Amino acid sequence: MNVFFKILPLLLILISCTSDDYEQFSYENPELIFTVPAGFPQLNASVYTNRPTKYGVILGEKLFHEKRFSADNTISCASCHIQASAFADHHAQAVGIRNRIGLRNTPPIQNLAFMQFYNWDGSKLSLENQSIVPIITHEEMDSSILEVIGKLQTDLTYRVLFQKAFGDDQITPERIYKSIAQYEYTLISAESKYDKIKRNEGFFFTQSEAKGYEVFQQKCISCHSTELFTDQTFRNIGFPVNTNSNEAGRARVTGNPEEYMSFRVPSLRNVEFTAPYGSFGQFATLREVLDYFDNGVIAADNLDPILKNNNNRIPLTEEEKEALISFMKTLSDLKFTGQ
Repeated sequence: MNVFFKILPLLLILISCTSDDYEQFSYENPELIFTVPAGFPQLNASVYTNRPTKYGVILGEKLFHEKRFSADNTISCASCHIQASAFADHHAQAVGIRNRIGLRNTPPIQNLAFMQFYNWDGSKLSLENQSIVPIITHEEMDSSILEVIGKLQTDLTYRVLFQKAFGDDQITPERIYKSIAQYEYTLISAESKYDKIKRNEGFFFTQSEAKGYEVFQQKCISCHSTELFTDQTFRNIGFPVNTNSNEAGRARVTGNPEEYMSFRVPSLRNVEFTAPYGSFGQFATLREVLDYFDNGVIAADNLDPILKNNNNRIPLTEEEKEALISFMKTLSDLKFTGQ
């Protein structure tokens, strides 16, 4: 059973849209309205104009697994975004068609309905504008949206699904992007041990986990805040530069040299399953990441002030590192990852 139907009973309810601002859908294709988990931030504005529907999500999931999106019909979105890895993978950098190596580590796909930026550099502000990127990128799918549509138009199953999702069987770029985004909006992770403890469901931290939570609040929460465990800011934290690329981080988007090698703070949810870590997979384990912060990060003029004001490091004892890892594992959502 896919992750959408696993989380549907808890996280979504079926209702009819009542606001004049929202597109009305027929009863045959009802909307799926989010029940926002406690403590989560507000939904991305795009969710309100592209509300997930029953058949929109079914279509989006099928497209997410569609290998005909790639030029040689070998790579789908799901090839790199694997459920068991919180919809990431275990390559240092993404691997596309013909084993081409991408620029960055594959990001996990979780709780995207609540994110304000997408991609590590925040180059996209809505999911509806994001899916074209892997389709046309040489190192990923190396195709075009017109080529994709040409392939899908010959498939009766798709024509039927587009009919059910949008009222007729016309396959357009906008409909492809909207349905993939609708599916991704439903990928909500809020069923970890941590969540159950917060909801007083009879779960408790072990001594090590409790110690880790205490250390986390002292030394990590400035960046990994809110129930998303990211403040969604862009920071240069001194990670080693990828010398085999023209990487510039957020500066590639803004052109601002002060944002050179700044990346969106990653969520720590399901971090147990998303190794390797870093913008291009520099660190094989969580312990390596913590050791790096403890030993001192690479200095930079625009290094994040939290590090710069603390001698370029986050000091951690061996006990604190072990406790932090124990706590971070309480953020693992086995229902979400299908384990």
